[in-house]
This record gives sequence, structure tokens and C-alpha cells, in this order.
Amino acid sequence: MAGLVNNLLILFLVFQNTCLGFRNPLSVFRRYKDVTRSLTNECLGSDRQVISLGLSDFALDIRMPGVTPKQSDTYLCMSVPLPVDDEAYVVDFKPHASMDTVHHMLLFGCNEPSSTKSYWDCDEGTCKDKSNILYAWARNAPPTRLPKGVGFRVGGETGGRFFVLQVHYGDISAFRDKHSDCSGVTLHLTHQKQPLIAGMYLMMSVNTVIPPGEKVVDADIACHYKRFPMHLFAYRVHTHKLGKVVSGYRVRNGQWTLIGRQSPQLPQAFYPVEHLVDVSYDDILAARCVFSGEGRTTETHIGGTANDEMCNFYIMYYMDAKHAVSYMTCTQNANPEMFRDIPQEANIPVTIKSDMLKMTHGHHEETMDTDKSSLLQQAKKEEESLDQDFHIEEVVEWPGLDLKLGQVSGLALDLEKNLVIFHRGDHVWDENSFDSKFVYQQRGLGPIEQNTILVLNPSNAKLLHSMGKRLFYLPHGLSIDKNGYYWVTDVALHQVFKLGADVKEPLLILGMALQPGSDKNHFCQPTDVAVDPITGSIYVSDGYCNSRVIQFSPNGLYMMQWGEETSLGRARPGQFHIPHSLALIPDFSELCVADRENGRIQCFRLGTGEFVREIKHKSFGRELFAVSYVPGGLLFAINGMPYPGEAEPVQGFVMNFSTGEIIDTFIPLRKSFEMPHDVVASEDKTVFIGDVHARAVWKFASTEKMEHRSVKKAGIEVQEIKERETIVEARLKNNPESTGPLKKQEKQRLVQQASTGVSFVLITTLVIIPVVVLLAILVFIRWRKTTLCGADGEHKLDPSSGRILGKLKGKGSGGLNLGNFFASHKGYSRKGFDRLSTEGSDQEKDEDDSTDSEEECSAPPLPPAPSSS
Repeated sequence: MAGLVNNLLILFLVFQNTCLGFRNPLSVFRRYKDVTRSLTNECLGSDRQVISLGLSDFALDIRMPGVTPKQSDTYLCMSVPLPVDDEAYVVDFKPHASMDTVHHMLLFGCNEPSSTKSYWDCDEGTCKDKSNILYAWARNAPPTRLPKGVGFRVGGETGGRFFVLQVHYGDISAFRDKHSDCSGVTLHLTHQKQPLIAGMYLMMSVNTVIPPGEKVVDADIACHYKRFPMHLFAYRVHTHKLGKVVSGYRVRNGQWTLIGRQSPQLPQAFYPVEHLVDVSYDDILAARCVFSGEGRTTETHIGGTANDEMCNFYIMYYMDAKHAVSYMTCTQNANPEMFRDIPQEANIPVTIKSDMLKMTHGHHEETMDTDKSSLLQQAKKEEESLDQDFHIEEVVEWPGLDLKLGQVSGLALDLEKNLVIFHRGDHVWDENSFDSKFVYQQRGLGPIEQNTILVLNPSNAKLLHSMGKRLFYLPHGLSIDKNGYYWVTDVALHQVFKLGADVKEPLLILGMALQPGSDKNHFCQPTDVAVDPITGSIYVSDGYCNSRVIQFSPNGLYMMQWGEETSLGRARPGQFHIPHSLALIPDFSELCVADRENGRIQCFRLGTGEFVREIKHKSFGRELFAVSYVPGGLLFAINGMPYPGEAEPVQGFVMNFSTGEIIDTFIPLRKSFEMPHDVVASEDKTVFIGDVHARAVWKFASTEKMEHRSVKKAGIEVQEIKERETIVEARLKNNPESTGPLKKQEKQRLVQQASTGVSFVLITTLVIIPVVVLLAILVFIRWRKTTLCGADGEHKLDPSSGRILGKLKGKGSGGLNLGNFFASHKGYSRKGFDRLSTEGSDQEKDEDDSTDSEEECSAPPLPPAPSSS
């Protein structure tokens, strides 16, 4: 028994001085922070290599088992079997390494590793069979993010059953303390089938020679592509110390399209392709590495040591699952002559920013602190925006209400903040438009002959541009992406269109014309589109006869969908009864849906469709038609007309997005809402609402600018008061009393705002001026009294001074009435000195002077303006 205890104690001590385990992958995926660091003498963490992340997902930790390399440029490999027999998909990678100890890491997939040891020298090879590169890391690169719906296929009949990790330890001076290294990567895997399969395309030069002292040496690679279409979404460049810039291109019909361009001295991450590139049969993929041999005394060749060089351009792509190929390579230059036409940028070094240099030298924490500070500043900015006291009111001077339009179905703001209107021209959606199977019944009318898309100056409603003639039957939703492309839906055609601002023909069409359906290739009266500005993913709300939101790739490939019909009783999360409008909230990575007939807003996670929350208020009534978000945390919405017997009015709403609280409501002053159909707002709180029945567009604006002006000089303040009064008069003239009690109340509120919105500086100034004048008068009286008194002190008053005091006395009160005193002087206006009205009545008189009325309310009302339709 004692011997057994001694043996156990020895084993414990030995085990204590080796790698104790691995970091908990669950904490990696739930709390992961992009911070790399040098590892200590022990590999801290859990010894659990596989962690369940739910019914279908799990994490796999792949780490070097506490190794200590003995010499520089050591390549060590280790393998981990796939812990399941059936097919799985890798959907995320999280690296755990620092460039202080590791030069780079590669992760391969294969069926038979070169060794069964816990780790081995990679000179023995990585795999005995064909191996595919799944992941690469070097120089403190941040994590690689795969698009939603995309995964590397492993296991099953076609995928690899082993992962092999290769770690290149360049300079081993970091191991002078003989510590153990557990660098590696954590994988996130899922059993859910991915519609798009990821793969790696490696472009690599194998015969480049860099002469010593040569300033510029180009290494060129080019291959013809002979497979099914693939879509490129990320790239990575790799050289050693002599590399200056690496660029990759797709060449089609002589046109060079940039895939990616980067300095290999920056963090060697997989960077996203800025504008997603597709590659088709017979395209050419080309890459160039630019080196400099300055400082070298001998030739430098392509090789595996740190003193050799490499020229690698990695491309991550995805393909449709049925045609997917997981790994391809290109190691030749099929057409050297073509590189005479390569864009000049390929030979221009990339400017390295200071924050990127910090990452290159391992200072991730500083960068994160900066990022955190920026986020806090952004949050503070949003909080200040929400704290402002403002009210949304109609801009009654805007002439856009009188435009001759068809049924207005969609609104958007373009990149120049111009208003874009989508309307139906002379077509009307009525009870005769569709049959019981949602097939359009008025095709004989042909497409709309008028331009259905109008671009207006938002200030004066002047027409700047128009398009869309003979393209649509029944327009509905409109949105504009970050690149200025128009995305529209047509409920009669059951299609979604991508249009250029100056292009007459669609750039992309989703759905089958005039064919309703509910599969991944059909829509049924789609209502709206939103495009993620970061990933380019397309989200479509579908629609009147389907109850779902569908996500497509930037190229229009179906990725996923969520939603179902509303069940009896209270609608549950993720159920829709006409998903009518979409608002993408990039600040929070959420997509909000106006669930029209359920009278609510539902918000979901971008990419996953996970339900986040519901925003619902009694004042919404039964219908909530449209929703719009502006940076700063404000959500705008518009509801529908109340049902018979219900009291909730049709109106616009302003909400705090974070809390869902209603901050303000607004209604038009001219004309009334009939069926407001869409809303769009800008960051300065300018709001446009389009009405499908009234065939009109209203403009609203925030009054906060008027309420929060800050002026330093009293003269300017008084001028501001006059300007405010002029605005109030203009508004009241456009809203005569005879139009009803509602408009009278509005007049009262406007006058009240004009009277109570005076800034603190103005009030202080107007208080000080009378006091100074009063003191001057008292000094003058004192002087007069002194000059008129005799030696016995008898006080004699000049008649003129008596008149002055008489003016200063209030009626029967013996007090001072500065308003009456100054008003006795010819040409004086009482504005700003007498008390302003707090009741807002246009009949109010001064209690002490029946001859002086509040001038801003004295204009006679105009006759009612004729209503327009």
C-alpha cells in the first residue's frame, strides 16, 4: 500500500511539471477575447479536449502537448482524431499562440497522419495520404470568421478523419527558460449540414530566386481555373522577412479584379475580401509577391527555414455543396506575358498603420484598450443623442406633399441623403390583383409605363433622377446598401431585384417571375430587403403569403431562413403574420422585422436568426407597418389605421432601441395619414413617411435645433427670438383655427415652445438689462433729488420727474412696471421683456395693459387650404 502511494506521488509530481491540460473551449467560444500572449511555463486550462456546445455543436481543442523545441526552425506536428464518425462541419477557428514563440501554424485535414506519436518532427511528413489545409496562422493574427452557412466538411465518407497541427518554431531564444509550449487552435464544429462548403486555394511560388542587394524582385503565379464556380470570401498572404507586398487577382477577359492585397509583415490573418469575387470556368487566378534582397549577401531561395523565403497567397472560398472541392493549388506561371498588364498597385508597398504595428509586435491588449475606449465613446455619444429633448414635427413648407405620385410603397435615403421614392404609377393593388393562389391576375396591363423610382432633393422636393420604367408590376419594398445599389421587391412578380443607380437593367434577380412559392427559389409577395454592410448578406422578408425571413449570400445563393405562421392565441417569438418591413441594426448585429398584423417589432441575430426580443406597445394598435433605424440608438416606426371601435390613432413613433421605450410620437399637420406604408429616417432625425392610399410623402424634422441653440451675445439672442416668432407665425398661418380643435391645440403648443424654449443665456441677459437700466434711473433720480433739495433737507420734485415715477408705478400697486415704462417709448417692442405666454392662447392680453397683445398670435387666420390627394 505504501509503495502504491509513493508511485502515485511520483506520477503526480511528474505530471505537475508538464502540460496540465488545455483551455476550456466553452469559455473560448463564449468569452473569447482577441488577445494573444506569451504562454507561461505551464499550459493552463482544462484537460477536456472535447466540449459539448449544445445538441449539434461541439468544440475541439487541438494543442501541442507541452513541447520544448531544441533548435531554431523546428517544425513539430501532432494529430487529433475527429471525435465523431459521421459528417461534421468546422465553422469557426480560435488560435492560441504568440509570435514570440511561434512563427506560424498550419492545420491540415487527412485520413492518416504520418505518425501515431503524441507529436513528431514534421520532416517525417504531415499525412500519409492527401492532406488539405484548413487553417493558417502567423504573426499574432486575429481569429478567422467564416460566413454563416459556410463550413469545412470533415468526417463522413468524403471528409478527413484526423486533424494534423503543424507548428513552426522559428527563433527558440524564447525557450531559454525551458518552458513547455501548448500553442494550437480551438475548432467549433457542428453536425448541422451547411449549404455552402469552404475550401482552400493555395497559390505558391516554388522556384523564385532573390539576388543579394536587388531592390525589387517579383514572383508571379498564374493558373487557369477549370471547375465549378466558387466564391472567394477571405485571403491571407505569407512570406518571410524579405516580402514587401503580396497581391492576388481574378483575370477575366483581360480585366484584373483585385481579390486582396496586403503587407506580409502585418498580422498574417485571413482578411475578408472587400468586394466578394466569384471565379468561373476558364478564369485566371494570378498572384504576385514583391521581395527586396537588400541587406543579403547571398541568394535567397524558396524554402522552409526563416532565412529562406516563401511566396504564398491563400484564398478561402465556398462552393455549392454538391460541387464542392476542399483543396486546390497553383504553383506555376501559366502566362508570364499577362503580368505586363498587372495593376501598378501590385508593386506599391502597403502603408502599415500604427495600430497594426502594435498587433504585429504583440501588443493586442493596448489595441483592445483603444477599441474598448472607442466603444465607450460611441456608447456615450448614443446616450447623449437619446438624452436630447426633441420633438418630431411636420415640415409644413416642404412641397413634396403635392407631388403627383402613384401608390407610395417604399422609401429610402441614398448615399447623398437624397430621398428615393418607390411608387406604383398608374397600377393599383386592389381586390382584383390576385387570385386565391396569389397569382397576379392583371398581367394584361403590362409593366408600369412610368418611372417608378424617383430621386428627390430632400430640401425642396426637386426631381434629381428617375428610373424603373417598364420593369415592375406592383412595387413594394425599397432599400439602398452601403455601395449605393437599390434593392426592391415586386409583389406581383414575386421577385427581388438589385439595381444600379444609373442602370436600367437589374444586376441581380431573386425568385421566379410571376410564380409564387415557398421553397428556396421562390417567394410569395416579398415585402422588403436589407443588406448587411459588413458581410454583404441579403435578407428578404417574405411576405404576404409566406411567414419567413430568408438569408442569401452576397451573390444571391440561398443560405438559411427562419420564421413560421402565427398560431392561434398570442403570437410566439419567430412567428409572423406578414413580415412587412426590415431594419438592419449593424451597431448591435441585429435585424428587426415589422410584424405587421401582429402589431409588433421582432429583432433577431444577424446570420443565425436567433430571436432577441420583441417591442410591442398598446399604442401600436393591431398593425405595425414599417420600422427604420438610425445610428445613435433611435428606432422609428409607423402603425396602421385603428380597427372600428378602437382608439389608437395612426401615428409615427420614435423609440429608444436599447430599451424599446417610446420617446415621442408625431402626426402630420397638413392632410391626414390614410395608410402610411413606409418610414425612413436620417441621423439628424429628419423623417419621411410614404402613404400608399394618400399617395403622398410627408417630411418631418426634429425641433431640437431650435430648442438647444446657444448664443453668446444678447443681440443675437434677440434676433433668434424674432426668427422663432416668424417661424411660429408661418406655421400658424398654415394651420388656421377653423380647421379644428386639433390644429388649435397644435398652435398652442407651438407658441408654448416658442415661449419656454428660450435658453438660459437669454433669460440671464434679459434680467440683467432691466436691472442695469433701473439702477441708472434710480441714480438719475437721486441726482435730481440732491440738486433740488434746500439746506433744511426739504425735497422738491420737478414735474418731469413726477411723470417718470408715475410711469414706473404699477396701477394701484405702487410697484414698478418696466414693461409699461419702456412701452411708452415710440417704436419699442415688448418682445422679450413682458412675460411670454405660457398658455399659448391667441386671444391672451396683458393683465395690466389691455392695449398690448402677444404679437405672435395676432395674425388673422387664413382660409383653409384645399386638400389634395
